[in-house]
Amino acid sequence: MKLMTPPRSALSYVSPFSPFFGRDLERLISGGSDLNAGFRPELDVVEDADSVTVLVDLPGVRREDVQVTFHDGLLVISGERKPEVLEKQDVRSYQERSFGRFERQLTIHSAISADRVRASHKDGILTVVLPKKEEIRPRQIEIATA
Repeated sequence: MKLMTPPRSALSYVSPFSPFFGRDLERLISGGSDLNAGFRPELDVVEDADSVTVLVDLPGVRREDVQVTFHDGLLVISGERKPEVLEKQDVRSYQERSFGRFERQLTIHSAISADRVRASHKDGILTVVLPKKEEIRPRQIEIATA
């Protein structure tokens, strides 16, 4: 497997600015007034001859709080990262972590066997494996002698 950044053959990439300036500029350009508002998980896409695999960082997100759907070439990963509730009233805090609802949408351009798509969640990483249809997988053709 090889890591593709950004994987042009497997999905439509959302912003042309992200590879050069990072997520903060992307959020600012897209109209976000507060750069830390909301939680937007980062993801990697790996494509090989047999499948497209999407790995999503979801630290602190329970499996029950994530939904994955795939329909007509659109993979949608949504859910919510909930803040921790502090028990004490007289507590000072400094917070950089973001919380809230999130949704990531990826258009997959390869023909996928939708009934064989599977997802797993372990150690804060969601892994979605989208197997390619048999007929589009490359195969070696033997050349017969004449």
